[in-house]
Amino acid sequence: MKLILMATLAALASGPALAGNTIENPLTESAAWEDLKGDVIGDVEIASGDDLFSVDAPYRANDAATVPVVLTQTDMSTPITGMTVVIDENPAPVAAVFAFGQGMGALDFELRVRVNQYSNVRAIAETPDGPRMTGRFVKASGGCSAPATKDPAAALAGIGQMKLRSFSDSTEMSTPRREAQIMVRHPNYSGLQRDQITQLFIPAHFIDHLEVWQGDELLFTMDGGISISENPVFRFSYNDNGSTTLTVKATDTDGNAWENVLSKAANS
Repeated sequence: MKLILMATLAALASGPALAGNTIENPLTESAAWEDLKGDVIGDVEIASGDDLFSVDAPYRANDAATVPVVLTQTDMSTPITGMTVVIDENPAPVAAVFAFGQGMGALDFELRVRVNQYSNVRAIAETPDGPRMTGRFVKASGGCSAPATKDPAAALAGIGQMKLRSFSDSTEMSTPRREAQIMVRHPNYSGLQRDQITQLFIPAHFIDHLEVWQGDELLFTMDGGISISENPVFRFSYNDNGSTTLTVKATDTDGNAWENVLSKAANS
């Protein structure tokens, strides 16, 4: 019965949108979520987030190992102070837990995740009024076990390197908005991938904590798991406080730690 319902919803999503309904791939019924939601949110009542923010993700992913997920705040009257991204059917469903500083302003944030099989990708926002949730159903498979793009030796050679891309300013608001993209070189091994030579499983090894600072102002933190893609990329907008740098701090499950001060002026 569940499969029939999911197939019906998928067919509706792929056809013309109903009048007044712009959501093409909404969350579907999920026994997995019923089993795990207590561990994620406890007994707290969770409200719909459809009127607060949107989640944009492809209905059919081109690459299950790097599925883009875009979180966009649509109602500015309620601040979003954090976000938990959950992929129901992944081996480790909680992909990441984010905390956002005031400098982020209205949330406009993109990350890339692995999706192991057809699954809901849901985002749970923390607000002063309690948690709010929305998401998308994504067709993808094999993302957590997909081979890494480099062999282990090559992947570890550049581990911890960081790059920043800065985009044009927006001065239409009293506080200028800027957009940035940060990439951290790291294989983010899931523990489900095999060495293509030995065919042995590569032990899990991933970034477990990330911080991004604008001068001495914290923009956001992330506590991540195996569902974050290889060479994690985060694209986000923020309020410019006049500092000339962004500082990125990261740690991984092997005890490595990196800190990089990146100039806003250069795509370094």
